[in-house]
Amino acid sequence: MTDTASTTPPSGASAPPQRELNLTWALVLISIAQLMVVLDATIANIALPYIQIDLDISNANLSWIVTGYALAFGSLLLLGGRLGDLYGRRKVFMVGLAIFAVASLLGGLATNEPLLLAARGLQGLGAALASPAALALITTTFPAGPARNRAFAVYAAMSGAGAAVGLILGGWLTGLDQPLGIDGWRLTFLINVPIGIIAALLAPRFLNESESHPGELDLPGAVTGTLGLLGVVYGLTRAGSEGWGDTVTVASLVAGVVLLVVFGLIESRVEHPLLPFRIFTNRTRASSFVAMFLAPAAMFAMFYFLSQYIQNVMGYSPLKAGVAFLPFTVGIVVGAGLASNLVNRIDPRYISGVGTLIAAGALFGFSRLPCDTSFPPSDVTGSYLTGIMPFIIMMAFGMGLTFVPVTLTAVHHLRSEESGIGSGVLNTAQQVGGALGLAVLATVATQTFTDRGKEFAEAAAGLPQPTPEQAKAFAEIAQQQIFTEGSTNAFLVGSILMLAASVVIWIFLDVKHEELATDGPEGVVAH
Repeated sequence: MTDTASTTPPSGASAPPQRELNLTWALVLISIAQLMVVLDATIANIALPYIQIDLDISNANLSWIVTGYALAFGSLLLLGGRLGDLYGRRKVFMVGLAIFAVASLLGGLATNEPLLLAARGLQGLGAALASPAALALITTTFPAGPARNRAFAVYAAMSGAGAAVGLILGGWLTGLDQPLGIDGWRLTFLINVPIGIIAALLAPRFLNESESHPGELDLPGAVTGTLGLLGVVYGLTRAGSEGWGDTVTVASLVAGVVLLVVFGLIESRVEHPLLPFRIFTNRTRASSFVAMFLAPAAMFAMFYFLSQYIQNVMGYSPLKAGVAFLPFTVGIVVGAGLASNLVNRIDPRYISGVGTLIAAGALFGFSRLPCDTSFPPSDVTGSYLTGIMPFIIMMAFGMGLTFVPVTLTAVHHLRSEESGIGSGVLNTAQQVGGALGLAVLATVATQTFTDRGKEFAEAAAGLPQPTPEQAKAFAEIAQQQIFTEGSTNAFLVGSILMLAASVVIWIFLDVKHEELATDGPEGVVAH
């Protein structure tokens, strides 16, 4: 990678003086911040039972520790991306990291449920400011071509591996026996504090500031867009647990859609829209957003169902379950690295198209996990080495091949003053897509749980009365097999979603690899 580069401010904008940067350290800083933001979506998952006991949180409210972060993050990404464009991306990046660090401190020291949930929401706000700014900083700091491609490969690897790293780190920290007199689950929050503060303090040293456009914030658009996304993300998240017929789910989705329609009307009329619709007029960019919406919808569900399968059916401990996903981290790093080299010579359509096909094959492989649907069911489990790990590696490698080219094409040739909102749209597509995918696949699995549970209960009623020990053993085996069947059905639907992403890429992603080596909103192929 090029060691240094100077960045030039766009014409027509008043920008701070630009200086030569050490690109290696700039990328390290951005990548650490992005990894911290992404892994926090999963790092607390394994700690939930311990948090519930310590803070006396009800089962109904426990899920808010996870969904509270996702809701704030997903609904504020568009606003966060635009704020970076208007007030300086480095400044917003630093503010986001500082908020994230303070929120992590509050979460780690929380003594009751309201404080912890508030801290998670505040973490989501910090992440929504920092994440799109990080992606935009790569776009504006690294020159188009191999240097930017490699930077995007590292960024994509951090984004994809973050969930797996979160599970591993969360399992390890939670299992520690009160180091320094602190409960292990609190370390899943406190570990972010020094990282966030150090990254924020180093930003002025390794990153240039972008131009600012104060006074152009579209407040009506910000309010309606944020509340609309909040309604949609909350409705989708709730649908995954309460079902699509739930009154609150329907009301939230309807309110969210109505607000987004109002948001669209506002954006078509204001002089400085929060979301300029010209971002979507480029076919390649629009198809990149759609692909980035569909692919995470399937990938996030893999983590959700497979982590439960490994623990509840195969009997892995939390830490062992986290380590089981370690090959995912390796696979996505390898895939992203290969993609960054290939994209200099091969059109993005072929790289990401093949990547989505490989990922779809992995999800289909997960759908073949063995389960016994006969009655009475036998205790059947899959083998990690032959039935799970190969498909984890396939999924990771496929996602590495997919994320790098699609991220490049999603933000390439955007106007410099719109790179933040473009990054925000891309991140929003990932978050909303993940929420929708989880809701849809959870519905598929839940329907299987319900139907098969009724069949088993009716069949069991016709048998001689078992002993309590027999009844307990039967119930455990039946529950495991029903969960496996529901999960395999969800994986199958997930593979179809991934194939849909592949179709979009093969048909619509038509940018040439030579064009990715050019800069500017109207990039011209260099000859």
